[in-house]
Amino acid sequence: MGRKRVERLMREADIAGVSPRRKGFTRRDPKATLAPDLVNRDFTAPAPNRLWVTDLTMISTGEGPLWLSAIRDAFSRRMVAWETSARADADLVLTTLEYALASREVEPGKLIHHADHGCQYTSIKLTTRLMRAGVEASMGSVGDSYDNALAENLWMLIKTEGIRGRTFTTRAEANLALFEYIDGFYNSRRIQERLGFLSPIEFEEKYYAEQATAEPTNLNTRQPLLTS
Repeated sequence: MGRKRVERLMREADIAGVSPRRKGFTRRDPKATLAPDLVNRDFTAPAPNRLWVTDLTMISTGEGPLWLSAIRDAFSRRMVAWETSARADADLVLTTLEYALASREVEPGKLIHHADHGCQYTSIKLTTRLMRAGVEASMGSVGDSYDNALAENLWMLIKTEGIRGRTFTTRAEANLALFEYIDGFYNSRRIQERLGFLSPIEFEEKYYAEQATAEPTNLNTRQPLLTS
């Protein structure tokens, strides 16, 4: 079986071959307080907005690196927010989080935000914002692709389906290519076997439609019988 066929079958099944990170992508702050790993490589969720995974990756351009920060919902595999910058700093990941919180209905205490130990994710800016939003921080280890495999899988899809073989003269060109792939294709039209051959948006719509038609649970408190 040829390499291209294997890659196609893996993409259709939403499977990524995990390889070591490129050295230098993740930097850890030795003085930072680390959150526990609440995920333990179990990237499943019972509903939207229960588990978000996030990470950074770099795209080369003629102007220098373009850093992509993204947040992916574990339930639907949807990219709920993404942002780019010339710098991989705490402001980039914080802006991505703000976009996600503004566009999704998040119940305090029910969402886990999973990242690695990179200094951007242990920054006071980000950890304070997560706390204010009632979101639990979770962290895998630095440089271990398996601890954040769902995010690594996303980078594989973007780089093989969206930008593979393309050369970008400017960061703006790369940004447009990302927009066309993420918003124009991946979220709305990229079907996945594990989603029942639906796109991430279609899978979420199906979930919410089923919830709307489900029989409501009787939450009324049982009243005591009155005797005369």
